Amino acid sequence: MRRYFQKGSPKIFDKLEMNVPYPKGHRVEYAKGSKSPAWQRKEGKSQSGGLNRKGIASYRRANPGSKLSMAVTTKPSKLKKGSKAANRRKSFCARMTGMKKRLTSAKTARDPNSRINKSLRKWNC
Repeated sequence: MRRYFQKGSPKIFDKLEMNVPYPKGHRVEYAKGSKSPAWQRKEGKSQSGGLNRKGIASYRRANPGSKLSMAVTTKPSKLKKGSKAANRRKSFCARMTGMKKRLTSAKTARDPNSRINKSLRKWNC
């Protein structure tokens, strides 16, 4: 059974029992010689933006219960209005365009090779 971390709790943190981000200052230790998950490294990222199949598979392993799936790369004109894929694309574009406006520097927003611009292009935003 998983216990949830409660603010101000005197419990000793046990990363196996918590279902929340680790407390401030906590570092994840990897076994000697092992690497971070593929979704955090270059081999799990697609050159055209977003994650590739290997990256998505490693993200799902690292985060059980996640519903992360491949990008909707179909052209908007080919998608049926109101379909699951069309709604997913519309939601992603709205969210990421807002992030580009508010959470990136002007230099990153202008750079065509930035990860955010690549992903927006891939999703046809």
